Amino acid sequence: MSEPEDDPRLESVVESLLFVTDQPLTAAAVAAVVERAEEDVAAVLHDMADRYAAEGRGIRLHRVAGGWRLLTAEASAPYVERLLLEGQSARLTHAALETLAVIAYLQPVGRARVAEIRGVSIDGVLRTLVTRGLVQVAQTEADSGAHLYGTTPLFLEKLGLDSIDELPPLAPLLPGHEHAAAVAAESTAEAASGGNV
Repeated sequence: MSEPEDDPRLESVVESLLFVTDQPLTAAAVAAVVERAEEDVAAVLHDMADRYAAEGRGIRLHRVAGGWRLLTAEASAPYVERLLLEGQSARLTHAALETLAVIAYLQPVGRARVAEIRGVSIDGVLRTLVTRGLVQVAQTEADSGAHLYGTTPLFLEKLGLDSIDELPPLAPLLPGHEHAAAVAAESTAEAASGGNV
């Protein structure tokens, strides 16, 4: 099925694959389907992303969760949301958002640690996050056998991130973060001098 490198149908086929998938596609996965070099497919994906943005289309092609996905253009998002969510309550509760944030920034993290940070039981909220596909068991603690939770590729996709490393720094969002940064700097200096500051 291999075609010449300048095959004008390649972009059309790639666009079709992106349209029908329900998860991000890697260039390697697309290359395997179309039986083309991964570099050719990657070049097509980058070109498509640039062109969609330049033409102001209602969709964009973004790298998210390690692959490529067609997403709604930001300017169109409120209208799409109104169409899809009218009459539905698809939003997470404040408790769920807090729990999700703790897991996202501390992952992998155990249920007990998250509950300790939040100061309340998180059992129901954690079940909701797992059911919605935003959180999963990332690993099991060797000593206790306790589950440690982390975020999923769907979480990255919903936030438009390629990896968890793209989460914004947490410290500037906290009240009194200047004081916390000063305390951390003092602790680091004390540790470096062997506690003789």
